[in-house]
Amino acid sequence: MPTAPREFAGLSLDRPLLMGIVNVTPDSFSDGGAFFDAERAIRHGKSLVAAGADILDVGGESTRPGAGPVEAEEEKRRVLPVIEGLRGVGVPLSCDTSKPAIMAAAIDAGAAIVNDVRALRLGGADIVAARGASVILGHMQGEPATMNAAPRYDDVVAEVRAFLAERVNACLAAGIPRGRIAIDPGFGFGKRRRHNMALLHELGALAGLGCAICVGASRKFSPKDAPDEMKLAGSLVAAVIAVRNGARILRVHDVAEHKAALNLLPDLESPGEEGRLSRA
Repeated sequence: MPTAPREFAGLSLDRPLLMGIVNVTPDSFSDGGAFFDAERAIRHGKSLVAAGADILDVGGESTRPGAGPVEAEEEKRRVLPVIEGLRGVGVPLSCDTSKPAIMAAAIDAGAAIVNDVRALRLGGADIVAARGASVILGHMQGEPATMNAAPRYDDVVAEVRAFLAERVNACLAAGIPRGRIAIDPGFGFGKRRRHNMALLHELGALAGLGCAICVGASRKFSPKDAPDEMKLAGSLVAAVIAVRNGARILRVHDVAEHKAALNLLPDLESPGEEGRLSRA
């Protein structure tokens, strides 16, 4: 059985890593349009690093439920200036894409990680391997335009695990070392609330694959019409549960707030002398 991963993309997994989201899109489900201009996206990325992001994830095609595809040239036009503008910011850059041509261009522009919700099923393993990049393999049932219309599973945890195991093996066969592979159960990608909750509470079932577990639960565990503060509360609770169940990378919008929550976690789990005295 593979051993527990100690690093991903050259980053130590001694503590959970925060991946800050930079959506260069007009239609992402949470912040679509907010950073659609390259200069604003670059400033936002730098602010996320200042807030404590360990990785920046730049995406030019929304994969929200109901989203349609974006032409490769348009996606390239969106993401490459941002990746180039963030090069040298001090943390690894990731490109959120499923298109091999975008993967190659993004890595050449300075990205070190490919984050693919389709787990390289459309190709790209050879590109990632040859360029020495890392990859996050996501699970998605169906396609964004229709994925949440009627998702069905007999056993969502077992099925997601089996899918990710197959994709990890495909990457290993292509020459990508296990230390450069992370897996993402894909919260919200072709899943009902009950599926998301089962995966969140049984993340440990994925640990045996020997890869870092990445979780993208940010703003997904509250009602769609909830005010922003409620979405943040749900995100933080889900993040803490995910880390306690084995997640080592959290893909988040609100970096500073997640960092504060993670910093509190050791004290909440082990109150120390002051906590013991206060209960005496």
